[in-house]
Amino acid sequence: MSKNVVITGAGGGFGKLITKELLENGFSVIGTMRDSQGRNKQNKEELEKLGAKVIEMDVTKNSSVDEAFQNILKQYDKIDVVINNAGIGVLGFQETFTPEDFQKVFDINVFGVQRVNRAIIPHFKKNGNGLLVHISSLLGRITVPFYGPYNSSKWALEALAENYRAELSGFGIESCIVEPGGYPTSFIDNLLRPSDEARKKEYGELANVPEGFLKGFEENLANNPEQNPRSVAIAVLDLLNKPKGEKPFRTIIDKMGMGNHVEEYNTHSAKMTEGIYTAFGIAHMLSVKQ
Repeated sequence: MSKNVVITGAGGGFGKLITKELLENGFSVIGTMRDSQGRNKQNKEELEKLGAKVIEMDVTKNSSVDEAFQNILKQYDKIDVVINNAGIGVLGFQETFTPEDFQKVFDINVFGVQRVNRAIIPHFKKNGNGLLVHISSLLGRITVPFYGPYNSSKWALEALAENYRAELSGFGIESCIVEPGGYPTSFIDNLLRPSDEARKKEYGELANVPEGFLKGFEENLANNPEQNPRSVAIAVLDLLNKPKGEKPFRTIIDKMGMGNHVEEYNTHSAKMTEGIYTAFGIAHMLSVKQ
């Protein structure tokens, strides 16, 4: 029996690639996206031709998320997996992003995930089973200049996923994180720039450094064909295919030299977490109930 998967942000970037990969491998996929009758209409039609069910959903609005899941659960008796993929990136000096800029980033990358998880968790609890996948980033473990609000949001997302891992394990619900490096997708085309132009001017000749940094990064991507974004979709497929209780909590996908270093960090973090949970007598919360 195929698994039913809901993925947010299916209209482009990793979301579109993951949707296609899962469909090709026998999964039933419900892709959500904003503006499915407008700018995403072509993406909607393309995915529907491949067999996906496309649902309109804006992760920044409670009513939109709740309505979307109400519609989904009317059409499907059981949802097995939810992939929190919708996200937005940034480019610029952190100081030049206003609080409103930060709020926009967090509303999608963090609060949007919380809205989605809250909408599906009661269903997962009822079934005693379910998988939450959080598409994070290597920048959820380290920081790189000019991505400040994005870094912060992904660090917050990692904490969100860690808490869900512990608090839902007793219900048979798994929570996992996928940490891609940088990849050439439409994500780069939609980066949020800072709103405070006056602050930006204060940086003088340095003001253009972020754009130069991005240009250099894109050139590195172009010269590294191994950094294929489909690798992320394949990694998600592999994660979903692993038996319950055997899925790694964190999965890194990167061929640009950052992943190996973060892997060491993740290994140490896992040992530290296990040690702390053991000291508090709650190590069992790190293992999902079968």
